Amino acid sequence: MADIIIKNAYIFTMDTSVGDIENGVVVIENGIIKEIGPSTQSSAEKIIDAKGSVLMPGLINTHCHAGMTIFRGYADDMQLQDWLENHIWPAEAQLTDEDIYSGTRLACLEMIRSGTTAFADMYIHENRVAQAVDEAGIRAALSYGMIDFGDKKKADKELKEGMEFVKAWNGKAEGRIDTMYGPHAPNTCSRDFLIRVKEQAVKDNVKIHIHVLETEAELNYMKENFGMCSIHFLKDIDFWGPDVIAAHGVWLSDGDIKILAEYGVNISHNPVSNMKLASGICPVSKLLKEGANVCLGTDGCASNNNLDMFEEMRTAALLQKVSTMDPTVLPARTVLEMATINGAKALGINSGMLKEGYNADMIIVDMNKAHLTPVYDIASHLVYAASGKDVKTTIVNGKILMEDGKVISMNEQEVIDIAIQKSEDLISKIGN
Repeated sequence: MADIIIKNAYIFTMDTSVGDIENGVVVIENGIIKEIGPSTQSSAEKIIDAKGSVLMPGLINTHCHAGMTIFRGYADDMQLQDWLENHIWPAEAQLTDEDIYSGTRLACLEMIRSGTTAFADMYIHENRVAQAVDEAGIRAALSYGMIDFGDKKKADKELKEGMEFVKAWNGKAEGRIDTMYGPHAPNTCSRDFLIRVKEQAVKDNVKIHIHVLETEAELNYMKENFGMCSIHFLKDIDFWGPDVIAAHGVWLSDGDIKILAEYGVNISHNPVSNMKLASGICPVSKLLKEGANVCLGTDGCASNNNLDMFEEMRTAALLQKVSTMDPTVLPARTVLEMATINGAKALGINSGMLKEGYNADMIIVDMNKAHLTPVYDIASHLVYAASGKDVKTTIVNGKILMEDGKVISMNEQEVIDIAIQKSEDLISKIGN
């Protein structure tokens, strides 16, 4: 007997070999999609009737600082340097394990509610991040964010902590947690440190998560200090490869784009954060044209201010259209690929598609809404009209985390109440 059968759904498979199934059935067993098609002879303990709804792969957020939900709305509408140096970094210095744990629980709750089933994280106190992910039931690729600023002693300490985290949590939480190395950026990590990180990641067979060319300031710093941009700098030390997730990639030249595509680097596009901080616009259409794997991320809640991947999809599509002055650029299905298939490829997980043998990571979107009526094109509605609030059921690893709008895997009010208390305590400490 199967665990779950979802019936009467419009199945948006993201599998081009199959296409959409207008009135289909998905059978889930042991965390895996056992069967998908127009009907089934199987039986299950749990039957979900998804009539009037779309069943689709869960969305994948490939760049996040989950614990930063505690800073949501804390320091808005500022210049980046002022925002970082005078507000965010001093506040982060006050963060405790418990702050990060409660902030990450809040992030997991928000993602479960808005249809994200997996995310990539880079932050501090990462052991508590992993604990929160384990308890929430979501899937994640986690990394401890490392900065050395050219200090050898600090580099040794940071890499040691990164290594301990990678080995402690990789494959844990029933296989839902993968670990990565998280060197912050080429302008905050020394050349020798980045070489050591790459060597260790290869040795441990894990991926690397790094910020790259998010700002013009980074571009200028690298050129002034190394005579080249971040892309060529990292190429020279054999850093690039399909094992790397490069967040942002805003200030890319055409030559940079060719390098990233050639080396199979995964680029996490974060349009809302880049717009809010006035960092610039990632040349997504050029990257895709060169064959690069471009996925989507939200960044942290201090610079977004939410984790709604539906909003990220819509913004990504609209931003590319207006920046290129071409309304045909980045059509809805391409954006959906970025948020599902491409994200799964970046994280190296067997998700992002509804297909037999794949992880049962999926969401049900309620289409019986005024703002989603009438329906001519499902993909168009999911990108341009829907929001995370339209997600009514979220399933990860074959387990129901939210059903009909009720979160099952977490005590929602408790998570919110504790996050409020922690934020108040934090502001009190910062004020002192």
